Amino acid sequence: MPHISASAGALLRHVRTGRARSRADLVALTGASRNTVSARVDQLIAANLLAEGGRGWSTGGRPPTLLQFNSRAGCVLAVDLGVTSVDVAVTDLSAQVLATVGHPIDIADGPGPVLAEVDRLAQGVLAEAGLTSADVCAVGIGVPGPVEFSTGRPSHPPIMPGWHDHPIPSAFGRYECPVFVDNDVNVMALGEMGVAGSVQDVLVVKVGTGIGCGVIVDGRVYRGAQGSAGDIGHIYVARPDGRTVICRCGNENCLEAIAGGGALLRDAVAAGLPVTSTREVVERAAQGDGIALELVRDAGRTIGTVLAALVNFFNPHRIVMTGGVAQAGVPLLAGIREAVYRRAMPLAARALEITVSDAPDLSGRVGAALMAIEGFLDEDSVHEALAR
Repeated sequence: MPHISASAGALLRHVRTGRARSRADLVALTGASRNTVSARVDQLIAANLLAEGGRGWSTGGRPPTLLQFNSRAGCVLAVDLGVTSVDVAVTDLSAQVLATVGHPIDIADGPGPVLAEVDRLAQGVLAEAGLTSADVCAVGIGVPGPVEFSTGRPSHPPIMPGWHDHPIPSAFGRYECPVFVDNDVNVMALGEMGVAGSVQDVLVVKVGTGIGCGVIVDGRVYRGAQGSAGDIGHIYVARPDGRTVICRCGNENCLEAIAGGGALLRDAVAAGLPVTSTREVVERAAQGDGIALELVRDAGRTIGTVLAALVNFFNPHRIVMTGGVAQAGVPLLAGIREAVYRRAMPLAARALEITVSDAPDLSGRVGAALMAIEGFLDEDSVHEALAR
């Protein structure tokens, strides 16, 4: 049987995620002694992170006292930063949204103006929720580009001019708390897993202005050595017509340059559709426009070709599609499934699910909140907090 930690932080996590509801559950789950578990639970109750209330079912003897995570012991700020808009939310410690606001921005304005606007919005949602800066325990931010997770600094982000190596956490100094920054697709992947998490291997693929992939291994985000794992938008893809397309990163025939949102709009205009945005192309496909349908399906086939290689390599349980282009739904999925099931090895694809996100608009904020909460309540942080 694998060793299961019985630290205070681990016990808190088991209660927080619903794996345990009483001291007895924690003893059974961890194998630790009743006295050890009880002492650490008492510490968590004294720190206002756990509370007791109600009685559970008895299997003989006195019914156990139920434990509850105190999700109102603090709050976190969750920021979902996109290319043209930003969503800011304040949540409790179970990622329940207490107040949220969305606002248009232009990421190309640079970190100074954009982060100043984010701070203004954050102050507004805190006031709306009846909270102050002192209540904020952690901040989570998703950004549309590669991030060195250990420092929170973007690294040569193709669609974020002026942001390279900018210390994003420094813009949130007023909160005097940990600040976590990650690529937006990793953040969305956390949001898709939810508070209870998962033990599955999952790919969460965002198809919007860019194309990226959040890689979930055993229920945890896999970031790679430097934090750039999952950057599938810049994998080389050969076009059927043999033409070359230059990507914004400077390379030729990147997946993003052939099947991303900008490419979809470019090809729609070239085909004579009277559209000015990717959203309009997606809407036309959803309404059954023949040209838009075929363009979206073709994009799906191209994306599916890359995903088939990932399926053979990684063998995930699920692939979840999200982002603006994914809202086209069936035609995009049809193209992706066609390519994946044709090219992936039968064993790797036998039980594979490929679906569209149930809550694409919310997963970025929920994921940013969960990232902040996991960082704030990880084992080491809880240990240090109790020691103080």
